[in-house]
Amino acid sequence: MPKTIYHVYVIELSKKVFTENRKFREANPQFNGVLECLYVGMTSKTPKERFEQHKTGYVNKKGYKLSANIVQKYGLYLRGSLFQHIDPVITRKEALIIEENLALELRRQGYAVWFN
Repeated sequence: MPKTIYHVYVIELSKKVFTENRKFREANPQFNGVLECLYVGMTSKTPKERFEQHKTGYVNKKGYKLSANIVQKYGLYLRGSLFQHIDPVITRKEALIIEENLALELRRQGYAVWFN
């Protein structure tokens, strides 16, 4: 059986998320409104498949909702230029570390970012 590989991805969110979502606003006090609002995630699917799951409110066979509400409501499209340089990894732990590091780096650059 082939090993699972994990991808880190970035989705651009509507700027409405900043005005309408208190938790998002509180997580991004540095945001000045110039750059975009983003969601950073990781997945064992392709980024495109995962984006579709978010937008459709995907629920798995066990009944768990796997989509993030913030992406379902505010997600616009994948921002490939912000993640295509990142190679897939073979452990979930590695992917989570890369996800967090990318999210924090994007915040430092001036983006408003949500990640889990």
